[in-house]
Amino acid sequence: MDAAVMHSDPRNETARGAFFGRRKGKALRSGQAKLIDALLPRLAIDLSQPAPASLSALFPGTVRETRLEIGFGGAEHLIAQAQASPVSGFIGVEPFLNGMAKALAAIDARGLTNIRLHHGDAIDLLAWLPEASLAAVYLLYPDPWPKRRHWKRRFVQDRTVAEIARVLRAGGEFRFASDIDDYTAWTLLRLLRSPDFVWTAERADDWRKPWPDFNSTRYETKAKREGRTPCYLTFRRK
Repeated sequence: MDAAVMHSDPRNETARGAFFGRRKGKALRSGQAKLIDALLPRLAIDLSQPAPASLSALFPGTVRETRLEIGFGGAEHLIAQAQASPVSGFIGVEPFLNGMAKALAAIDARGLTNIRLHHGDAIDLLAWLPEASLAAVYLLYPDPWPKRRHWKRRFVQDRTVAEIARVLRAGGEFRFASDIDDYTAWTLLRLLRSPDFVWTAERADDWRKPWPDFNSTRYETKAKREGRTPCYLTFRRK
């Protein structure tokens, strides 16, 4: 799946999350390993240091706003968004080493300067970010953890919804995509009961069709090929 996975205590959704999932898959090619060693340290956000008052300080060029993608998988969406919006800064979070290597290869090949990365746990990055510092947060095709006893491992919990609300500016968007109906319903319930968000949908096409600027991922392609229908949810920060 395309997203970092977290969990909280099943008895208390405000408990501290912990990472579940693979950190590394097949062995990296030599070129990928070199990028992990040489390029990642230059792009990685140092959570041991306080966040800057303005996230634009993370980027060398002029950045008018910053967006976050949690669990970017193969980085198709992250890279396409950064190319299409050169005056926006992007932070990509991915705990899976092979996904990070793919992102680095694309960043290097395209010479992108408006992406910063966190190879680790999304909840740590969220906690580090200043209040109202982001224009958008993307969570695309997160691991649904379909078995009931694993629902506590889903990224979307009341606590993470509150953290996303904290770092989004007023009017900012949280975008969620999934091909798993149960996880879509789970997410919708938690966002609708949040005092900080408004679901923007006015008609069925608003969740049936992707966002106009959306860039599909390899996981979405696989889901459609296997007969699963994606759903696209947009929530606006009050």
